[in-house]
Formats: sequence, C-alpha cells, structure tokens
Amino acid sequence: MIWLSTIAFFFALISGGMIVRWSGDHHVVYGEDMPQRFHFGDVPRIGGLAVMVALLLSWSAGMISTAFFGDLSALRMKIWVGWFMLAIMPAVIGGLAEDLTQRLSVRYRLLLTGLTGVLGIWLLDLGVPRLDLPWIDGMLAWAPWIGMGIALLAIAGLPHAFNIIDGYNGLAGMVAVIICLALAHVALQVGDRALAALLLSTAAATGGFLVWNYPRGMLFAGDGGAYIWGVVIAFSSILLVQRHAQVSPWFPMLLLIYPVWETVFSIYRKLMRGDSPGMADALHFHQLVYRRIVWGVFHDDESRQMLMRNNRTSPYLWAFTLLTVLPAVLFWRNTWVLMAFCALFMISYVCAYLAIVRFKVPGWLQK
Repeated sequence: MIWLSTIAFFFALISGGMIVRWSGDHHVVYGEDMPQRFHFGDVPRIGGLAVMVALLLSWSAGMISTAFFGDLSALRMKIWVGWFMLAIMPAVIGGLAEDLTQRLSVRYRLLLTGLTGVLGIWLLDLGVPRLDLPWIDGMLAWAPWIGMGIALLAIAGLPHAFNIIDGYNGLAGMVAVIICLALAHVALQVGDRALAALLLSTAAATGGFLVWNYPRGMLFAGDGGAYIWGVVIAFSSILLVQRHAQVSPWFPMLLLIYPVWETVFSIYRKLMRGDSPGMADALHFHQLVYRRIVWGVFHDDESRQMLMRNNRTSPYLWAFTLLTVLPAVLFWRNTWVLMAFCALFMISYVCAYLAIVRFKVPGWLQK
C-alpha cells in the first residue's frame, strides 16, 4: 500500500512539473473580470490531469500486482477497480475540457457527472442501502431504486461542491487529502484494504500536485482536479457504507459537510437574490475569509501581496474542515452523534458567515 502511494505521489509530482514547465501559452486563462480570479499572471489550470495520470498508473499497478500474486497480494485490487476507473472518466474528461476551453457549460458538466453516476451504479452496483433511520431504511429496502437515486445525486453533486470550494492555493486539495485519509482510516478499521489503497493513493497523488499548488500557486487543479476528488470520494464513501454495516452512513456525510453545505447554502443565497445557482460570484465562505479576515500582508508588489493573502486564507478553512473530520473519525459507528455534529456544523457555518458579513469577527481570528 505504501509503494502504491509512493508511485502516485511521484507521478503526480513529475506530471505537475511537466505541465508547469511546458504548458506555456497552451492554457486558457481567466479573464480579468472573473469573480473567481484571486491571482495575477497566467497559471495553468490542468493540475487535475497530473492527479489523474498518477491515479491511473498507481491503480493499474495495484491491479497487476493482485493479478500476479493473487491472495498473496495485500492490496486485493480486483477487476472492480478497473470498473471504478472507467466509471469516473466522463466527469474527469468534462472537467478537463472546461479547463482547456472554458466553453463547456455547467449543464453539460452536470450531465457528464451524472453519466459517471449512472456508470457507477451500473458497473459497481452502487446504491445507498440505509440511512440508519428505521422509517427511511424500510422504504429503501422496499424500493432499492431510491437508494440508487440518492447515490446518483451524491455522485453528480459532490464534484461541483469541490469545485465551489476550490478558490485558493491548497484549499480544495488539502480538504481532499484530509477526507481521503479519514475514509482510508475507517476502511482499514473494517479490513477493506483495497478501498483504503485507492484512497491513500488519491491522497498521495493530491500531495504531489500540492507541491506545485501551495504555497507558490504555480499550478491550479481546475475543474478536472475538483471533479476527480469529488467522484473518487463519492464512490469510495458509498462503497464503504454499502460493504460494511458497522459504518454509519452519516460518517461520510459529516466528513463532507463543509463542501456539501457550502453548495446548498450558495444555491439558497443566489435564489434569494434572484440569481441563477450556476452563476459564479465572490461571496462564498472562503472568499469572505480572504476579504474580511486575512489582512495585514504588506508588500510593494501587488502580485506578491495577493499571493500571500491567498496562501494565508487556506489554513483557516483547513481548520474549519478538521472540526468536522475529527468527530467523524472518532464516532464513525454512531449515527445519532454524527447527525448532531452535522446539525452543529450547519448552524455554526451560518453564524460564522453572518458574523463575517456584518464585520463581527473576533479580533484573535484576524491575527
């Protein structure tokens, strides 16, 4: 498992370096008027390609190892891993196409992530079998297609949730690493070494990308990177709950509550203003942290000042993520405790958002 993660890390590192070195003018840049632009200069946005190359190579190596050594292989990465790789490709290709052209509308990208969900349900038999709520679990047992619909919604939506929080150097990438490590920890607890290997290699490949992304911002993940993290984590979360009855379905929900609730709250916020939910703006939680909390960076070079503020924003959100990941890892069997923490996070998020908007942020947070 360690050697598989090492392969993923180094191939992502090398691929990312090649993209930084040779991308040149072969990438599409954000316009100066784009609300999601918080950097100067033209930075390649195809870091997701480096992560994808690393994952395909490392997972293929794991499958070959299992094929050659059979039961002697500790990875046990059988044919289903190949279906896993095939199923995630439509979403990843859609994200990379947007990164290269900026002409693929949200509608088409949503359709491609939906196609990934359909392939996952067909090839991997994905579905949410239970929510550990008796009145709902009975309905899921009576009508399994409802669980498939929930799985499809999760798979189609989570990549876009990661795309929403992908605004600053190291933010979405580190959140993905933290969540993958938490999922891998529980997978190992229940003896699912193959799924743990997939998640650890995803974290390692993301680490190789982060060498170029944080703190210097030489390479961005783009939609392709966000979609890779979203679909891999969505597939893995559903498989973990589906295969192991002792894992509460609210464990992955609490792990992912930050990007999920950020998406839900953003949709609500935009609808209340009469805007389209697909319209980009600069009022997401991480963008308010950047503008209202991160300050006190002084440089004569405006580009350098923006980079430093960008880098100082991400740790606030990493800590925010850990507030949900730690209780999720501690109470991964206990549905009611996990549900309580989900509710606590949603309330805390809204309170924090309103406090930042109204300039009522405690002074110690701004130091």
